[in-house]
Amino acid sequence: MSDVHDTPSGSGRVVVVEDDPLQAESLAFILRQEGYVVDLASTGAEALIVARSQPAPDTVLLDVALPDLSGVEVARRLRAGSNVPIIMLTARRNEIDKITGLDAGADDYVTKPFSHGELLARIRAQIRRSPTATVAAETSHGVYTVGQLRLDAGMRRVTREEKVIDVSAREFEILRRLAEASGRVVERHQLFTSVWGPAFYGDERALDVYIRMIRKKIEPDPSRPMYLHTVRGVGYRLAEERAADE
Repeated sequence: MSDVHDTPSGSGRVVVVEDDPLQAESLAFILRQEGYVVDLASTGAEALIVARSQPAPDTVLLDVALPDLSGVEVARRLRAGSNVPIIMLTARRNEIDKITGLDAGADDYVTKPFSHGELLARIRAQIRRSPTATVAAETSHGVYTVGQLRLDAGMRRVTREEKVIDVSAREFEILRRLAEASGRVVERHQLFTSVWGPAFYGDERALDVYIRMIRKKIEPDPSRPMYLHTVRGVGYRLAEERAADE
């Protein structure tokens, strides 16, 4: 485990979780060349210690395959107490693997082999739109009620029938953007740009993955949405009404 250093101005601290020493040192070298402070962890247990140390990291690069805990489990445990951006690194290309990682709390998913330029761009994008930078501003926003569904922007809490629903920072932002529209349709591009940012460097199909995950959490029957509706070819709307199968 490396020592924690002071973060240089205009840069950030990145935790690299990778059990392959050569791959880890290669990533660390590239990141340090860009001005990032880098801390390495080679196991899931070590990753949890390093990522929870102070100053808090700006991004965690997390390999899926680790010798003790899986990267997915590490992401799940980190997300339980932190909004730190998590980028999963994996050689797996199946959609189910991507969904599993995102569902565990990852913010992005990079498939090996990847270019260093792509990885650096994704790190910069995650740091720019880190949820930790906007929490204070959210406290002045209101409460949105859609039937039995309730979003409290100040508390960043979602409930249905007064039961708290565990949602990620990204899922909350999608729901909040839809709630702000007061039942009107939000176009896919508008929703994607407002949540991921106009400079997003990745696959817009990530929105589809998040919509499915949100429905599993907020809908009594995700196959027949009562709250989160698809307007085919246009976008999505949040309103209480029974819709046809989507």
